[in-house]
Amino acid sequence: MYLEHFHLREHPFRLTPDFDFFFMSRSHARAKAYLDYTVVSRDGFAGITGEIGAGKTTLLNKLVKELDHSTILAHINQTQLNELEFLQAVVSAFGLDITGAGKVELINRLKTFLIRQAEMDKRVVLAVDEAQNLTRGVLEEIRMLSGIESSKTKLMSVILMGQPELEEIINAPDMEQLSQRVRLRFHLGPLNEQEIKDYVLHRLSVAGARSLDLFDDSAYTIIRYYAGGIPRLINTLCDMALLTAFVDDKGLVTDKTVQAAAKELAWVSFDERQSKLQKRVLPGHGPNKKANGAAAPQEASPQEVAEFSKAIQAAIGKMGSGFEGLQEQLKGIEKQLGEVVRQLEKRS
Repeated sequence: MYLEHFHLREHPFRLTPDFDFFFMSRSHARAKAYLDYTVVSRDGFAGITGEIGAGKTTLLNKLVKELDHSTILAHINQTQLNELEFLQAVVSAFGLDITGAGKVELINRLKTFLIRQAEMDKRVVLAVDEAQNLTRGVLEEIRMLSGIESSKTKLMSVILMGQPELEEIINAPDMEQLSQRVRLRFHLGPLNEQEIKDYVLHRLSVAGARSLDLFDDSAYTIIRYYAGGIPRLINTLCDMALLTAFVDDKGLVTDKTVQAAAKELAWVSFDERQSKLQKRVLPGHGPNKKANGAAAPQEASPQEVAEFSKAIQAAIGKMGSGFEGLQEQLKGIEKQLGEVVRQLEKRS
């Protein structure tokens, strides 16, 4: 709709994972190095986590595109499966017949396949996206599959990619065996302030922009305030900002344009968004479950309440004057309170 107005060849901020638009931040580069090592190593087992929209799927798509004929990869992105269904999905993803096969036969077919590939000096990788949705039973199956070996080496490497809950699940006391197998772990963090600008400019360039000066410098501060360095959120906000500028017949996106776009999207700040997300409970994984599966309410002790109150009072006492100073101090308060909440959650 706004392509001609801004002299763009294609939409720069589509939400679909597209490795042509992939931006290699420092964090993404390290995660990619872990994935590459997992493919090269025949005993690799990596766990990559990141917030929703951090670029995990795009990163995996880039890895898949770069693989040559010496590597065979099965990509599983449907994770709402039981143990047998997951095993069927894996065997089928490697191109094997699953007709009429039970669990034992499926494992035998997979092992025969893996041995055959090893004899041809081919690497085999199982990559599971949205792995935080896997049940403990399925995760145990993955651990067992990763242990299939010949007399000399493991026959399949494994990549688990998921939201931050995945790390919590792997670290659970009853998942110790899996935890020891996941040798490489990395959390894909948000883009920093400079990377946000570089990311926007990169996507504009790939989209064929005649000029990269479509966003005023003041706009990037507001983008960070609402999107927090998460690529998918940046895409959504920037797309709406370009549309807003187009509707207003303006050729430059300013801080006010981004504010208006955020208002159209009914967005709160990124910090507030994260605060709400941190309150989520993992179905079937959370502690202190009632008999019906609901989470039992947690009550803070008097000491914890006092500690929480003390932190609030200390933060308020540091507040100064002036809008800019106040804004920074509020961010500091929010960070402090977030840390207190995390400490209380560890104790509950």
